Amino acid sequence: MSDDVKPDPEIDETGAAGAETETDMAEQAPEEPVVDPIAALEAEKADLQDKLLRSIAEVDNVRKRAARETADARVYAIERFAGDLLSVSDNLSRAMEALSQDEREALSEAGKSLMGGIEMTQKELHTVLARHGVTAVDAAPGASFDPNLHQAVSQIPSDQPAGTIAMCFQNGWKIGERTLRAAMVAVSTGPAN
Repeated sequence: MSDDVKPDPEIDETGAAGAETETDMAEQAPEEPVVDPIAALEAEKADLQDKLLRSIAEVDNVRKRAARETADARVYAIERFAGDLLSVSDNLSRAMEALSQDEREALSEAGKSLMGGIEMTQKELHTVLARHGVTAVDAAPGASFDPNLHQAVSQIPSDQPAGTIAMCFQNGWKIGERTLRAAMVAVSTGPAN
């Protein structure tokens, strides 16, 4: 063979056809970013701190929610029982209202003792209910009408200002901040024309 033979440009020195040089490969391969190990650890540390803080906040929220539910359970546990006792209070009120003041004065000593016993029983019932957070709703004539506490069954002309309570048909009660039974009232439309 002669020295004039020129190498084929598509065959590299090793004799492989179509092989790329190292510089060509370096230009085509995506560069991997140089990762600073300290920065990577700092990022991982920040991520773990965030997860830890979120976990602590979640545990605190669960604790607060459980405490609130426990407190509500204590306050509202007797709700059904107290609601059942309200009819007893209503019946005691009706018994006392059955006699006018003149009829009460005309009663014998035994009758007066009976009426006194009914009054004391009603007062004791209200005291016990109040001790457990069950209180009467203000439904006196002239009081402001509150649809959360009062149930308007009619509107009537009265001496009271318009939009206030004119008459109470049945007392209302609440337990804590919840309405146990709304007071049934008539709402005033103002003086009759």
